[in-house]
Amino acid sequence: MIQKFYLALFAYFMTLPIGSASANNAPKPTQLGLKDPATPQMERIVDFHFGLLLLIAAIVAFVTVLLIWVAIRYNEKSNPKPSKTTHNVPLEIVWTLIPALIVAVIAFPSFKMLYYLDRSDNIEMTLKVTGYQWHWGYEYMDHEGLEFLSYMIPEKDIDYSKGEKRLLSTDTKVVLPIDTNIEILVTSADVIHSFTIPAFGFKKDAVPGRLNSTWVRIDKPGIYYGQCSQICGVNHAYMPIEVHAVTKEEFQEWLIKAKEEFAANDNNKILTIASYEGAQ
Repeated sequence: MIQKFYLALFAYFMTLPIGSASANNAPKPTQLGLKDPATPQMERIVDFHFGLLLLIAAIVAFVTVLLIWVAIRYNEKSNPKPSKTTHNVPLEIVWTLIPALIVAVIAFPSFKMLYYLDRSDNIEMTLKVTGYQWHWGYEYMDHEGLEFLSYMIPEKDIDYSKGEKRLLSTDTKVVLPIDTNIEILVTSADVIHSFTIPAFGFKKDAVPGRLNSTWVRIDKPGIYYGQCSQICGVNHAYMPIEVHAVTKEEFQEWLIKAKEEFAANDNNKILTIASYEGAQ
């Protein structure tokens, strides 16, 4: 009976989606695991994660077998006169060296990946992100100072027929080109926020008075979501990130329209806090 239960449980979890394979990279009900990678950075993180899981599984299996063997071999019935041997030098050397080797096996690829994630020497464009209580500001540094504010769409205004997502969709979308090395500068105008997009594989704190940087290269077009990942106040849960990744040609077309739109009315994206109190 117990065996059938575990088999059924295993079968259930095997049917759950591990990541989103669609262009719309929003979370799915019952979803497990990491997001479907959309950048080389996230691909490396996923590979490292699953490689580490295999190592952890091997360690757990070994320790479990060892505990079972000790329980059977050295219980009171099997071993009524326990040995009083102490200070086994070879054993102490082994149980010191093996964990050290395991740490080394984890550390070296980890350092290599962290170095890769840190920066790129071939940056093609720069996006500056500023966190506010409680929305995001974006500035395209290489495109004549194009900048705007992006707010969460209140729940009462969500249009599900257009694919908008509760707590994730924003009134102004961040548009980025694919196959482009993009530097992302992150800062804050008030308190500490955190700019995070799981499918891109980065999380950068937005700290007042400081400019943190990372980079990203998006592999495929789609819609990608993130949220502030640092508790920043009462409306922390209501400052999502929505990025539309498009081809380079589509990005240039969007730039022309965006410059005209924001030049016509610099304040057309400013909303009041009251509108978000209604969203709660």
